[in-house]
Parts: sequence; structure tokens; C-alpha cells
Amino acid sequence: MKKNVIAVIGGTAFLLSSALAFAGDASSSAVYIISPKDGETVKGPVTVQFGLKGWGVAPAGVAKENTGHHHLLVDVEAAPAAGAPIAKDDNHIHFGGGQTETTLKLTPGKHTLQLVLGDKDHVPVEGLASQVVTINVE
Repeated sequence: MKKNVIAVIGGTAFLLSSALAFAGDASSSAVYIISPKDGETVKGPVTVQFGLKGWGVAPAGVAKENTGHHHLLVDVEAAPAAGAPIAKDDNHIHFGGGQTETTLKLTPGKHTLQLVLGDKDHVPVEGLASQVVTINVE
């Protein structure tokens, strides 16, 4: 069973999603959507749970090796530009407080969701994006 650990470093709390949170690199890590599942039909509002293994979650602005924070892309067709901060709008939702879950009010119909891990400055961490999940909202 995977354990989550809260660590306090320099007065800042970090959620460590595995024992490898401060070891490893992007190629051995995974960002994923726990729920909803790809192809699922759901009723709104939609709760989206974020998954991350091999890295830790830290608030935006905190520079700590092998940590980042989530960005949820809703109905976005193109990946964020490498090396540039992720846009912040209704389709690019930032979780700079280190959140690992959100509830969305989505219109009925088909929607896509994707998580991207960003560094302290909201720049995508290379190789740390989830698969695109397609859901249908009733």
C-alpha cells in the first residue's frame, strides 16, 4: 500500500507521494489522473483526483529538487510550450498551493483532462504529464 507522508522543510509543508519523492528523475516518475477514468460518464460537478509517483508536491514558488505542483488542462488540444510558464485561464487551471484534487463545473458533453507537473515558476517539468483522459458529463 502506498503511503503519503507530510514533511516540513524550512517551515514549508510538502506532500511526498512516495519514498522516492526526493530521488529519481522525470523518466522514472508518473503523473496521472486517479479519477475520473478515461471513457467514464459522470454527473457534474466532477471531482478530479491527481496522482503523482516518484516526485513530491510543493507549492508554487518553492524551489526543492524533484518537487512541483499540478496544472489541469481542460479541453486543451496542444501541450504547453516547453520552457515557458503554463497559461492561466479557464482551460489551464493552476494548483500552486499543492492541491491534489479539485471539483469542476463542466457543461454536459465530452471533455478532455490532462495533468501537467510544473516547477516553482509554472514551467512544465519535461516528461511529467498524464495521459489525456476523455470523459462524458451528463
